[in-house]
Amino acid sequence: MRNPLSQKITGIQPSGIRKFFDVVSEMPDAISLGVGEPDFDTPWNVREEGIYALEKGRTFYTSNAGLKELREEICNYLARKMDLHYDPIKEVLVTVGGSEAIDVALRCMCDPGDEVLIPQPSYVSYLPCAVMADAKPVIIELKEENEFKLTKEELLASITDKTKVLVMPFPNNPTGAVMTREELEELVPVIIEKDIFVISDEIYSALTYNGEHCSIGSLSGMKERTIVINGFSKAFAMTGWRLGYACGPKEIISQMTKLHQYAIMCAPTNSQFAAVEALKNCDMEVEKMVTAYDQRRRYLMHAFKEMGIDCFEPFGAFYVFPSIKKFGLTSEEFANRLLREQKLAVVPGTAFGDCGEGFLRISYAYSIDNLKEGLERIEKFINTLK
Repeated sequence: MRNPLSQKITGIQPSGIRKFFDVVSEMPDAISLGVGEPDFDTPWNVREEGIYALEKGRTFYTSNAGLKELREEICNYLARKMDLHYDPIKEVLVTVGGSEAIDVALRCMCDPGDEVLIPQPSYVSYLPCAVMADAKPVIIELKEENEFKLTKEELLASITDKTKVLVMPFPNNPTGAVMTREELEELVPVIIEKDIFVISDEIYSALTYNGEHCSIGSLSGMKERTIVINGFSKAFAMTGWRLGYACGPKEIISQMTKLHQYAIMCAPTNSQFAAVEALKNCDMEVEKMVTAYDQRRRYLMHAFKEMGIDCFEPFGAFYVFPSIKKFGLTSEEFANRLLREQKLAVVPGTAFGDCGEGFLRISYAYSIDNLKEGLERIEKFINTLK
């Protein structure tokens, strides 16, 4: 029998995040500080709107691009939060999570052989999505001494005549790094001069702790060459509702909508109605969650300092990325032994790219009590290494 599988797909490695949590689910007394999922419930008014949509029989397909009312509210939200301005009819696509938006954007923008610049450490989907789009992923290794931000020099050194797309993963998963307006402005002349398009993944844009988020799409000359990707999973604690969106030039969004039409049809209808409510009436709920995350972030940073664990201070998302280089173990070895010996799951930095070696991702999307217990287990473990 012939091999029924595509070599392209079989050559892609499974997510380095999930295997640890498959083990945790089978291990009594194990706890996890690894999953990037808010521990808050979706705000009640949002859940209520989803329930109401079901009760009223709003269970039919929406338009391929999403409910018109939702696209209008997305535009209102981006205008007031980030000074981004889009036409809700021609420049917005509602997707099944931000992950679908990344996949569809790359497949619509890349031809075979086009190069996609991917700063790492970063979210695990960018590289395989580039491969599935028949593009060539080119990794830019971000450095701890630069707080894992992309510099102008690193960008210039990575560009070739085949470069077409730059992924901008800020605020960053797994590092928590944030780029300021001034830092983004240094990149813009290079992007424009080299005629590069940008996919800006801003799913954590609402979760910043040292000033407001700046979207690269809002900077002069960038709107026409940027796809801004965002969603509801992180800011509104709506991971299971599977809803995201992409905004950008109508020529790109129209092709993304066509691909979405054939692959998906439309995002879940009741989720779309719930998302309208989230955008209209949940600013205070989001602020409360951000305040709680910031408290947890500061608690972790203080605890690491007390334990002698090196960690640069992150100002976005809900992750810290501590260095474990001084302990003489690889990231994989450290995470495996920590899980086996202390029943605590964290993610090795190498799950997010080879340059994540020597680091761990720890999520603070957990209660203070869970974080306290997890830190106690980390301290017990590192004491055995001294």
